[in-house]
Amino acid sequence: MINKNISNIKKNNLCMGCGACIAICPNEAIKLIIDNNKGIYIPKIDLKECNECSLCYEICPGQGVDFNNINRELFKKQPKNPLIGNYLNCYVGHSTNYNIRYNSSSGGLITQILIFALEEGIIDGALVTRMKKDNPLEPDPFVARNREEIIEASKSKYCPVPLNFGLKEILKSKNGEKFAVVGLPCHIHGIRKAEKINRKLKEKIELHMGIFCGMTPNFLGTKFLLDKYEIKEETVKNINYRGNGWPGSMSIELNNNDKLLLNDYWDSSFGLHFFTPNRCLLCNDGLCELADISFGDPWITEFSNEKIGKSIIITRTKNSEKILKLMNNKDLITLNKINPEKIVQSQQGMLYFKKKLFKKNSRLFKSIPKYIIYDKLVDANSIDLLISLFPYINSNLYSNAYLKKILPKIPSILLKLYGLPYFFLVRNKSKKDFKKFL
Repeated sequence: MINKNISNIKKNNLCMGCGACIAICPNEAIKLIIDNNKGIYIPKIDLKECNECSLCYEICPGQGVDFNNINRELFKKQPKNPLIGNYLNCYVGHSTNYNIRYNSSSGGLITQILIFALEEGIIDGALVTRMKKDNPLEPDPFVARNREEIIEASKSKYCPVPLNFGLKEILKSKNGEKFAVVGLPCHIHGIRKAEKINRKLKEKIELHMGIFCGMTPNFLGTKFLLDKYEIKEETVKNINYRGNGWPGSMSIELNNNDKLLLNDYWDSSFGLHFFTPNRCLLCNDGLCELADISFGDPWITEFSNEKIGKSIIITRTKNSEKILKLMNNKDLITLNKINPEKIVQSQQGMLYFKKKLFKKNSRLFKSIPKYIIYDKLVDANSIDLLISLFPYINSNLYSNAYLKKILPKIPSILLKLYGLPYFFLVRNKSKKDFKKFL
């Protein structure tokens, strides 16, 4: 018999660390703690306080998501394009505020939309993420209620984020208050599932803003970079994983005000999947298909010379479409429609990882999430299984104590060369397999 809480989710390593279980637990019997060996958040259940109501298990995105059911409820239909999900329009654009645009991850649209929605009274706050002021290596989900706090939460966070922990604050808010949420696919999955059983939460969230995601590096990824550059954790004053134009750079500011800028950290470490949590290998949603509106980087040829920042946008609901057009009319953003094929083209490597390798990665694990979704148009074969071994092996390699010691000492160029065959196969296989969507 299945436990009436998330004990089995934790036991089977299916927890995403999203924090939804904490927000929904009526007895506050669950806490999230950091597993320092794996570099991820895991739930800790106080069995004395748990009344086995099963709410945490029901809303957990780690154990699975019924995409078919949620798509019917939200969009009244199933997606015609299994790579993009349901959508109304696709755009490319950016904030017309230079500072917001330059200091965000890609174009500053999320920041600009939140500021507009707040100032227009569409929302009273936004659930977003910044890094903790007293511990800059850990994320701090919070409800931003003014322009300054929204800007403070800009830029990507390349570490585990228990965003949905902040749903507690939304549930405790005043009657009539409305909120936006900004999260990765796993966060939005948990929120949508929680809304199905908590009417109050559903009524309070006005806008679900999703961020494209290939995977989220664990905390060991940041530790690797600090070790590589011989930086002690206690000397870090501030850390930004993106910003400074596009595609941007990672900046690490120290207590003595020295600053280190890193431009190649992704391809020489994070992108090689050394720090990819196993659960990320079992996720099939890269474009945040259950959001009202989704955002990502425009990795396509026509924007190869972009230096300040642009976003590609997928609107999925009439409300998100309305907000974008209002902002465009007020010259707060630029907005140009693009073909859906450009979305696939810009994210084809990530989509291959999510839509093709997911099916083969599932064979490598004892426990897998239950996803109910129609995606027979994206099938996988034995070559996909072979390619899927690379991220699976690398994801588990860094648990080796010896590798932890030597990896920071390996030159970045050698690590890039190590990953070249994988990236070459993924690029060419995705072009071939997704040809009908391009």
